[in-house]
Amino acid sequence: MIQIQYSMEYNFHDIEKCIQAQWREGKVYRVTEDLQKEPYYVLDMFPYPSGAGLHVGHPLGYIASDIFSRYKRLRGFNVLHPMGYDAFGLPAEQYAIQTGQHPEKTTEENTARYREQLDKIGFSYDWEREIRTCDPDYYKWTQWAFLRMFDSYYCRQAAQARPIAELIEVFAHQGSEGLDVACSEELHFTADQWKAMSEREQQETLMNYRLAYLGDTMVNWCPALGTVLANDEVSEGLSVRGGHPVEQKKMRQWCLRVSAYTERLLHDLDTLDWTESLKETQRNWIGRSEGAEMDFCLSGCDRKFTIFTTRADTVFGVTFMVLAPESELVSKVTTDAQRGAVEAYLAETKKRTERERIADKRVSGVFSGSFAINPLTGKEIPIWISDYVLAGYGTGAIMAVPAHDTRDFAFARHFDLPIVQVVVPEGEEATDPAAWEDAKDSKSGTMVNSDFLNGLSVSDAIARTKEYIRAEGLGKVKVNYRLRDAIFSRQRYWGEPFPIYYKENGMPYALSEDALPLRLPEVDKFLPTESGEPPLGRAAAWHTAEGYPYELSTMPGFAGSSAYYLRYMDPHNNTALVGRAANEYWRNVNLYIGGTEHATGHLIYSRFWNKFLYDLGEVCEAEPFRKLVNQGMIQGRSNFVYRIKNTNTFVSYGLREQYDVTAIHVDVNIVSNDQLDLERFRAWRPEYATAEFVLEDGKYICGWAVEKMSKSMFNVVNPDDIIARYGADTLRLYEMFLGPLEQSKPWDTNGIDGVHRFLKKFWALYYGADGLRVTDAEPTAEELKSLHKLIKKVGQDIEGFSFNTSVPAFMICVNELTAAKTTSRPILRDLLVVLSPFAPHITDWLWQALGEAGSIVRTDWPQYREEYLVESQVRYPVSFNGKVRFNIELPADMPKEEVEKAALSATEAARWLEGKTPKKVIVVPGRIVNVVL
Repeated sequence: MIQIQYSMEYNFHDIEKCIQAQWREGKVYRVTEDLQKEPYYVLDMFPYPSGAGLHVGHPLGYIASDIFSRYKRLRGFNVLHPMGYDAFGLPAEQYAIQTGQHPEKTTEENTARYREQLDKIGFSYDWEREIRTCDPDYYKWTQWAFLRMFDSYYCRQAAQARPIAELIEVFAHQGSEGLDVACSEELHFTADQWKAMSEREQQETLMNYRLAYLGDTMVNWCPALGTVLANDEVSEGLSVRGGHPVEQKKMRQWCLRVSAYTERLLHDLDTLDWTESLKETQRNWIGRSEGAEMDFCLSGCDRKFTIFTTRADTVFGVTFMVLAPESELVSKVTTDAQRGAVEAYLAETKKRTERERIADKRVSGVFSGSFAINPLTGKEIPIWISDYVLAGYGTGAIMAVPAHDTRDFAFARHFDLPIVQVVVPEGEEATDPAAWEDAKDSKSGTMVNSDFLNGLSVSDAIARTKEYIRAEGLGKVKVNYRLRDAIFSRQRYWGEPFPIYYKENGMPYALSEDALPLRLPEVDKFLPTESGEPPLGRAAAWHTAEGYPYELSTMPGFAGSSAYYLRYMDPHNNTALVGRAANEYWRNVNLYIGGTEHATGHLIYSRFWNKFLYDLGEVCEAEPFRKLVNQGMIQGRSNFVYRIKNTNTFVSYGLREQYDVTAIHVDVNIVSNDQLDLERFRAWRPEYATAEFVLEDGKYICGWAVEKMSKSMFNVVNPDDIIARYGADTLRLYEMFLGPLEQSKPWDTNGIDGVHRFLKKFWALYYGADGLRVTDAEPTAEELKSLHKLIKKVGQDIEGFSFNTSVPAFMICVNELTAAKTTSRPILRDLLVVLSPFAPHITDWLWQALGEAGSIVRTDWPQYREEYLVESQVRYPVSFNGKVRFNIELPADMPKEEVEKAALSATEAARWLEGKTPKKVIVVPGRIVNVVL
């Protein structure tokens, strides 16, 4: 154990360096399964280690989870608080392409940089449990999970994943008859037909049911990068990385059948301690809707297509049909006369992702030239193509009822199409009455009243129409979901290899589990091959011992992050993702903290992954994260200088309106309390070396604004700089002090001085000019009151994640104890413990300075005692005819009659009584005395 060298000054540099070395050498945060303690698992969302390192916005959630972890440890829990890195991904690969460095090297450098920064902040992570997704010992288990999905199907009747071998046995005995299983499309075949299939045909059939399967799906394809991109990697038709064009393209890709779990994903949200807004986001993303599938015939031929609607009763108001641009029907319904216009529209639509199409309210479309027949009215309806319809939701075709749907209405008005409202009984409203009100006075607005629906409520009308559709063979009742299967292929190098090889028949087969991990091979370049294959196609011997070629795509970024929380429970297990004993002890994550940007993708995929493993009996809980808290964003506080146009002269903020100036972002790291460091500014960029300044009061004052923290705005603040100047404890306290954890708030270095002064004042309670000033003096009632008020407040704040309100409570308590000249060891000892989750370095140092054994990390939270907050004296304001004239201190338990006598006999009372006898004296115990004359 490193020995502390005590000094009277608050030297945070030496203190933090020494305490962190003690934690490291003493393995203070190492955790094992202790059956004598209740477990508590606190987790931060998996960070991706970028080359830029951390800025001050990144640690916000980490500091909050660290405070909570330390608090729970002090309360006697066995706390698991791990950290690792989501280390695969496109950024590292693109950097490798640009520099020629292997992504493994740059990833190692980035993780080392992250680790250094995290250690400086003083987090209580058990680093012996660190995992990295690019470590073969870790991605072995991602590959293992994929193989289990490949060898499983989903039985809806049992509501769980089952071995594909069971399905093969069913096919051999009864074919597909009577099956209720998740699949890509409904197939119908007998047992004899199954047995007569070739091996390739059987494997193609099984692919229709596997939970991990190859399927044709629309993807965001970036030709310049040679890979599929996730939605969040595309913006306005361009790749976020590099700005290359992206198009929608149908490709054969590995997919995970997440859609099989939609009902369970919805239902189990009710069991989670998440915010209602987050749950609602997931419900909307899953998008459950009950309705009917209905067949519409094409006019002039016997071909038909299917639409899905939640409002079957509005079929009487259909005035046009719309197909998704990706629909296979587009080519079949497009007439020769319209083919040029349709192809031009499709080419333009390919540049936009589905997410962008959903968000964009602009109207666009093209007429196909063909018509459909309304099955209930027999009328011809024009078929249009528009990107507001998505191929993956429903059938990729809709019946448009403009009077009852906002987007249909906007489309109809834009293209001057008819708008018809289906009349419903008085008191009932259409889905979008505002749209109808806007339309009914126009030339296109007409109304229909169907005898079929007369006298029915909307719900009864829907039910009757659905039953009619079913009975007449026009379609069927169905539940649909917006949630699509996850695309699981990326045409990249830096990702988990698929444990899949291909036989001569072209079908994929699984590697045996004892062949895992299948490691990434070496390649000469990280680019696609000249023939367009993914980078793994460059590997010299990327095949099995028998010569069968391996899959050339790799898994996406979310593959490694979907079950990482389980591996933390048992990170060194060589025989299982997580051992049963470890899983049954930790079970799942008690508290998960991360950003709202993961509300759909990561959280949906992790829940799906966990439920699949739960079906297999590999984990003991159906949900991975019991409580989830989303931290807000720390925004940047930008600074500006004002340059007089056509000069190299800069005007201070208060004088800027006297000149014709241009505002320019300036690096916030050369600004202090909005005052520019002139010499550092001149040295910042070559063009400013000869800068001149117009000052106010001898200073250059910068302007400021709150913006997103970004390198382009020069407002990124490096936590290393803050720690070097103020210390890690100041950074931790200040980030919590900025505002409520869940809200976004601006970073403002101007306010950090106050927090640093607080820590100096706190230090002065323990050290004075003559050294350590702590004594064995008995605590006074006021000192006990200040301390226990703080214990109660901070405990409640931490449990309620109100960390920002704890910081002023600390300041108030320290001010009270300073005013009382407190030296009492029991008071100052417990004060250290209460502050230690927020400021662990200074408190651990002072703890040892007091002669306490071991680290403060391993002590107990002080017991709050209510009796110390009970007032022994009460200060009564004494009023005469409603006006307060003086105050009087009286015992808190004094009876009302005695309070009245004491108030009237007080020396000050004589002046206001003037010899009069009071008409009435009102005493509110503990509050006020009012004398009515």
